[in-house]
Amino acid sequence: MRRFLMVLIVALWAGHGMAAPEDKAGREPCEILTSTGESFLICRFDPHKDEIRLFLRDGEGDYYRHFRRLETALESRGETLRFAMNAGMYHEDRSPVGLYIENGERLKTANTNDGYGNFHLKPNGVFFIGKDGRAGVQETSAFLKAKRKVRFATQSGPMLLIGGKIHPRFIPDSPSRKRRNGVGVRRDGTVIFVLSDTPVSFDRFAHLFKDTLKTPNALYLDGTISRIHAPELGRSDPGIAMGPIVGVVGKTPPEPPVKK
Repeated sequence: MRRFLMVLIVALWAGHGMAAPEDKAGREPCEILTSTGESFLICRFDPHKDEIRLFLRDGEGDYYRHFRRLETALESRGETLRFAMNAGMYHEDRSPVGLYIENGERLKTANTNDGYGNFHLKPNGVFFIGKDGRAGVQETSAFLKAKRKVRFATQSGPMLLIGGKIHPRFIPDSPSRKRRNGVGVRRDGTVIFVLSDTPVSFDRFAHLFKDTLKTPNALYLDGTISRIHAPELGRSDPGIAMGPIVGVVGKTPPEPPVKK
């Protein structure tokens, strides 16, 4: 079985959510949960063991835009892109709509304005990696009030879960169904990235984080453009140019010596 692939066919539902698979040591980073025609790709990482970073521009100041460009840049530095996903909403020029911090540098300030669209369906929130290595998802105003010291942060919206509760403006059984991706962090610190491979409503997506993945807070990253890079699955989704990208980085193993 490839390292990233574990397929679970789940038929048991708990309320609105699927039954959660047991957590086991040594489990594969990614798995596919399917039931009643819906499919979710779920990837779990430990920020103390797995190098989770955010990426926006390369060394020349150009936006990465695509997984392949980021992968190539990392390879030139002896690193590998183990996993990647689009990581927050952006303007037409690919600049972030909200707060964006990379390697401790604040490249875009927080956006607390009112407006239209999913980003402004408040409360929105922030996914971050602290300088202490801990990851989190927090509602924007609470994050700003906490004045956290972080290495990486990206703001998006809406929040899917706030303190274990579904966003108050989500409509159960809403007919608005789209491909979506998001992120949540469990109480034990595990970061969980999710891509819905089939169209789902906001409410259904939030219930997955609440009932199955057990994350007290979860953040919606984007919708129609959502895609994932998982090379050991043989998967690197194509699509339009992206803004912020979240990636898990590993070291490229040295090549074995040539026998003479």
